Amino acid sequence: MAINSNGHESRWRERSGCRGESAAVSLNMMNPLRRRAVRQHGRWTVGTAAIVVLFGLQAGWADEPLRRFEFHRKAMGVDFTVVLYGAKKGAANTAAQAALDRVTRIDEICSDYRATSELRKLCAAARPGRAMPVSLDLARVLKLSHRVSKLSDGAFDVTVGPLTKLWRRARRQKKLPPADRLKQARGLVGFQLVSVDVPGRRVTLKREGMRLDLGGIAKGYAVDRAMEVLADHGFTRSMVDGSGDLVVGDPPPGQDGWKVAVASPEKPGRRSTEVLEVANIAIATSGDAFQSVTIGGKRFSHILDPRTGLGLTTSSSVTVLASDAATADAMASAVSVMGSVAGQRLVAETRGVESLFVSRVKDRLRIHRTSGWPGRSSPR
Repeated sequence: MAINSNGHESRWRERSGCRGESAAVSLNMMNPLRRRAVRQHGRWTVGTAAIVVLFGLQAGWADEPLRRFEFHRKAMGVDFTVVLYGAKKGAANTAAQAALDRVTRIDEICSDYRATSELRKLCAAARPGRAMPVSLDLARVLKLSHRVSKLSDGAFDVTVGPLTKLWRRARRQKKLPPADRLKQARGLVGFQLVSVDVPGRRVTLKREGMRLDLGGIAKGYAVDRAMEVLADHGFTRSMVDGSGDLVVGDPPPGQDGWKVAVASPEKPGRRSTEVLEVANIAIATSGDAFQSVTIGGKRFSHILDPRTGLGLTTSSSVTVLASDAATADAMASAVSVMGSVAGQRLVAETRGVESLFVSRVKDRLRIHRTSGWPGRSSPR
């Protein structure tokens, strides 16, 4: 990933993958990331999110004509934050509410918890081999999911729904799913079992009883669409944070970039953090620092391995930089499942994507960065 230190331009709408059918599912490999030089700072931070935007480190904007506005909304089970810089409060509020409304709409489409969501209705109504009409949003997110599934050889797979259902119950009951139920569910899993026609807005599920789970990509897709709405309203100095899926646009006034703290697993009670200064980029983190369960004396992550139907047994944190949040979100999930060696190889072979993989083996941290990761210095 090339780091452009000679300036940047706002190219979010071209890179975000929602202008034209092919762009929506391209992984944005046609456009290299453009951003200012990325700087790193050592800092300790306390919080529950793996990615934190350090507003307190920003300075100098008070002397600029633009003002900072911040908006929040609960959606997709997490807190969404919109930060933008503009001259008028009314215009900022209109843009932010429109962006958050877009997030809410995508939740109504992609949720696998809501019985009324378009995704759940699709799974309930689908018959093997029958092309079903879907919204453009659902077609696009499923097509992008398929591409990441293919790249990762199934480490990321949205057909994992039947296994997700079993694993959620196992986590609640702290009891592993019966072997026969796992076998039955695995028979309904495989990204090759879904066919997507984006121009025709049709989706075909090839087996009876399939259930899709967009939990590893929908939030990133929603962040991208929200950022696009802000750009359409003329706000390019903006940021959308979906509690771990983050997109930043042009830098705040007087700054080279947005300061983002990327936390990694450390010793109990501490979290080591890298602070990146970035612009016009997406960041997503996948990890199990706060969500794990012990069953039969063995620790399992909430992150499901589609190949086994069980949670991962390794402790790790994966942060991915990409042109768009949907790609970063899905790739972070895939790399978590694949592990440091195979996962980093996947990232290295995917243009416009970089990653930081931190795993903990007993009391020892192992840190792997791809060649284009900014700084490549160890956390403090």
